[in-house]
Amino acid sequence: MSTSTLPAMKTNPKFVFFTDFDGTITQSDSNDYLTDTLGMGTELRKKGNQDVLFDRKSFRQSFGEMMHSVSETTPYDKCIDILLKNIKLDVGFRDFLEWSTAQNVPVVVLSSGMEPIIRALLVHLIGPLANDIQIVSNTVAPRDGKSINEVGGWEIVFHDESHFGHDKSREIRPYKALPQEERPTMFYAGDGVSDLSAAKETDLLFAKKGHDLVNYCVRENVPFEVFEDWSSILSTVQSIVAGKATVQEVVARGLEEVKSGNA
Repeated sequence: MSTSTLPAMKTNPKFVFFTDFDGTITQSDSNDYLTDTLGMGTELRKKGNQDVLFDRKSFRQSFGEMMHSVSETTPYDKCIDILLKNIKLDVGFRDFLEWSTAQNVPVVVLSSGMEPIIRALLVHLIGPLANDIQIVSNTVAPRDGKSINEVGGWEIVFHDESHFGHDKSREIRPYKALPQEERPTMFYAGDGVSDLSAAKETDLLFAKKGHDLVNYCVRENVPFEVFEDWSSILSTVQSIVAGKATVQEVVARGLEEVKSGNA
C-alpha cells in the first residue's frame, strides 16, 4: 500500500498519533457510562472486561452485550444527549491537538465505540478542531424495523468480522508496511481492553495509569510509557519530534517504571 492511499499520510508526516477515544481522550468511557447508568450495570460490565482480559470471552461478544443492554432501555438520540452532559475531555488533550495540528502530526482515533457518539462528543468538547481528526470505529444501525431513536431500536454494527469487532491493528499495519524512507514514527495511546489489538503495533505505546491496558502490558511484556493525562504525552512527543529524546529512550524509561512499580 502506498502513502497516497493512507488518509493520515496525505501531508507526508514524519509522525502519526493513533489513539483510543473512550477513557483516553475523555476522562471517562462513554460506553461504560451508558452501561453503568442505563444498561446492565457496573458489576456485570466489569465482569465482562475481566472475561476479555483473561480470554474467557471475546471483546466483540462482551461489548455487544453491553450495548444491547443499553438499547433495551434508551433510544440512541437520548444516549447522545446524556453523554454530552456527562463526558469530559481529558486534561491536556486540547493542547496536544493544537500542537499536533501545527506540527503536522496527524491524530487518528481508532475506537471500538460508535462513530456518531464519538463525533458528537468531539464537536461538543473541542469544536472545529474535531474536523482535523480521522475516526475509524464501529457504527450503529436500526434493528427490528424500528428507528434508532426508539427503545430497542438500535444495535452496534462492528467494523470488521474479527473477535475484537474492530481489530485496530488492521488500521495501523499498512503504515508499518510502508518503505522505510516513507514510514512515519507511530504512537498509540489507550487505556483498556479495546486496545489490546493495537498494543504491540506502534513504535511507542502510552497506557493510562491504573487501567486494564497497563495490567495487560505488564503481563504480556509489552513495552509502554505510562501516562495520567495528555500533558505528559505532549511533553514526551514534543521531545521526540524535536530530536531531544528517542523512542528507544522513552521505552527504556517505561520499562524502569514497571520494574520500580510506578506504572
